[in-house]
Amino acid sequence: MTANFAHTELPHPPGRRRVLGDVVSVMRAPGGGPVQKMLHLSKGAGPLFELRTFGMKFVLTTDAALTAELSDEGRFQKALAPGVKALREVAGDGLFTAYTDEPNWALAHDLLLPAFTRASMRGYHDTMNAVCSELISAWDQESEPVDVSPWLTRMTLETIGRTSFSTDFGSFTSDEQHPFVTAMITALAGGQRRAFLSAVPGGRLLMRRGRKVYDERRAYVDAMIDDIVEARRASGDRRTDDLLGLMLNSRHPDTGAALDLTNVRYQINTFLVAGHETTSGALSFALYYMSRDREVMRRAQEEADAILGTDPDAVPTFEQVPKFRYIRRCLDEALRLWPTAPGFARGPRHGSETIGGRWTLHRDDWVLVMLTAVHRDPSVWGADADSYDPDHFLPANVRARPAHSYLPFGVGDRACIGRQFALHESVLALARLVHRYDLTPDPSYDLRIAERLTLMPRDFRLGVTRRTPKDVARSTDPRPSEAETASGVSGCPVAH
Repeated sequence: MTANFAHTELPHPPGRRRVLGDVVSVMRAPGGGPVQKMLHLSKGAGPLFELRTFGMKFVLTTDAALTAELSDEGRFQKALAPGVKALREVAGDGLFTAYTDEPNWALAHDLLLPAFTRASMRGYHDTMNAVCSELISAWDQESEPVDVSPWLTRMTLETIGRTSFSTDFGSFTSDEQHPFVTAMITALAGGQRRAFLSAVPGGRLLMRRGRKVYDERRAYVDAMIDDIVEARRASGDRRTDDLLGLMLNSRHPDTGAALDLTNVRYQINTFLVAGHETTSGALSFALYYMSRDREVMRRAQEEADAILGTDPDAVPTFEQVPKFRYIRRCLDEALRLWPTAPGFARGPRHGSETIGGRWTLHRDDWVLVMLTAVHRDPSVWGADADSYDPDHFLPANVRARPAHSYLPFGVGDRACIGRQFALHESVLALARLVHRYDLTPDPSYDLRIAERLTLMPRDFRLGVTRRTPKDVARSTDPRPSEAETASGVSGCPVAH
């Protein structure tokens, strides 16, 4: 016998109130933000549980088996949870916020796929290296520990800007973060706040208080993006070797359809945010865990040194990046524990569907896949699921795990279109940083996580000490490196 999903009360935190729902329980739960609090509340709650806040109901799963069912593209599709739906005010029918059946989603997906082929990655490689070199030059000048996340955010913003839109944000020529970042985050967060307040009694009055700032920031972002587009159009440049060129100059091979300028703006919004926020967070989490484990750092440096040689200034070639297999595993493991896009919603593709043999979802129902918990499901990851261990991603361990137990880039047709871009940039940067520096963590620092549109370490600092050729030579293992002997890489499971 199955339960009607919409009308069944699922397990929930104790102390539910008539109007507030589970707000008190959420506020009292440990953690610095909603994602961390929900991770705490999910422990022992069962495979499917619910949270209610004022008039909104959220159904979440922490279970890898249910996630595998929900990942079946024949039965389920991406749903827009309220937080994502609220972003449509800024990002419209861009790739991340579009409904799957909206014409512009399929059109943009087909037109922009060529930007993420292997050949395109090769074209971006030199720019990725150049931007990483600017980060390294900046770190070389620092005498105090560096605040890791803001620096990596500068690097990833500059990388997506230059490779995709031929736009230089001046991230390493100014002491201040580019105002685009603040304006865009404020605009997107403002949209989510408005969606929440619309469900709160009296919330519409509170919405007015932040409206002016929200409108100003959104207008700034729109104007800046429109200037980027107009400059390219005015130049008469018809090339299609970057994202902007594909958006402006490509036509669908079957229909001849092109993206309109409003949708181009939405796509640029999407890629500028998704293309730098998630990647800088992933890199920051990886460096946090790597720097705190001497054996992990030793193995990572040994691999980087074996491939790049004794010159700490060495720059990896395009062909060398996939050889950093242990470093890739370090990144994968960081994304397992703290996926920077911490969840996604799935709903029935056609009519009703039953999951777990118990719960029936109807057309408008959806379940939030809570990746922070699914990635720690002990039935998949074992008793040490909360521990950082890059060997979770040894090829044999990857093959032994059930499908859909690791999904930091989403799933199916709506998986992140830019995942190979993010992985190439991230592995390249990690390899260069551990080859260049000895990285020293603050032993008194406990991980604090900033929750905005994505997850990112907060106030995480590292001491950076330049390595010399002698330092590198001492660490180089004369035996064949793991990169040369390992077979296979960990599987890759932003815009979703």
